[in-house]
Amino acid sequence: MRKKLKTICVIPARGGSKGLPGKNIKVFNGKPLIAWPIIAAKTCKKIDEVVVTTDSSDIAEKAQLFGATVPALRPAKLANDNTTTEDTLKYALNQFEESTNQRFDLCVFLTCTDIFRDVEWISSAIEKLENNKDLESVFAASPTHKNYWKIDDHGKLRRVMKEMEFYSSRQEKKPIYREDTGLACASRASLWRDGKRIGNNVEILINENFETSIDIHSEFDFYLAEKALEYLRANNPEKVKLFL
Repeated sequence: MRKKLKTICVIPARGGSKGLPGKNIKVFNGKPLIAWPIIAAKTCKKIDEVVVTTDSSDIAEKAQLFGATVPALRPAKLANDNTTTEDTLKYALNQFEESTNQRFDLCVFLTCTDIFRDVEWISSAIEKLENNKDLESVFAASPTHKNYWKIDDHGKLRRVMKEMEFYSSRQEKKPIYREDTGLACASRASLWRDGKRIGNNVEILINENFETSIDIHSEFDFYLAEKALEYLRANNPEKVKLFL
C-alpha cells in the first residue's frame, strides 16, 4: 500500500494591498476572499493542514473563522511590496514545522485572488506527486495561442520563441502554457525549503476555463469577477457549484 504523503496548504494573504485596499477580506459571493481558498483546501481530503500566513490581525481573524490555522503574524520585512511569494512560502513552512514539530512531504499553494478554482485540481496535483516520485511540481496552467515579444538587454524587441516567427491558423498552432499556480499548485516540500515555488520536472493541469484567468488585484478585477459570477449563475449554474 502506497504511503500517504503528509501535505500542508499555505495561503499567503498580505494586509497591505495597494491596488485594492483590504482585498483579502473584501466580500465576494457572500464570503471574504480569504475564505474561498480555505474552503477549497479544507474540502480536499488529501491536505492535512491549512495555514494562512499574514501580517494582518483582521485577515487572521477571518481566516480562523473559516477553519484555517494562523501562526504568529508574519514580520513586516516579509510583508512588503518587494517580498517574493517564494520567500513567503519558505518562511511559512519553516515556521509551522518548527512550531508544531512536524515535517511535511508536499506543499500546496493557493491564493485568495484566484477565485474560480476546481477543488479537483488540488487533489489531482497531489495524486500525481504521490504516484510519480520523480515529479517535483504539478500546477494549473492555461493554454494560449498568442505571440509574445520581449525587450532584450540592448533594448531591442525580440520574439519570446523562434517558432513565433511563423504564423498559422489557431487550430494548427501549438499552444504555450501560462502558469496559474495561485489556482492550484503542489510541490515537494524540499523545494519550498530551498526557496523555490516549483521545480523543473513538472506536470501541468490544463485549464481552459476563461473565467479562471481573473486574478483580483484591482477594483476592475473585482468587478470582472462579480460579472463573471453573475453570468455563470444565469447560464452555467453547474460551473458555479464546481468553483464556489
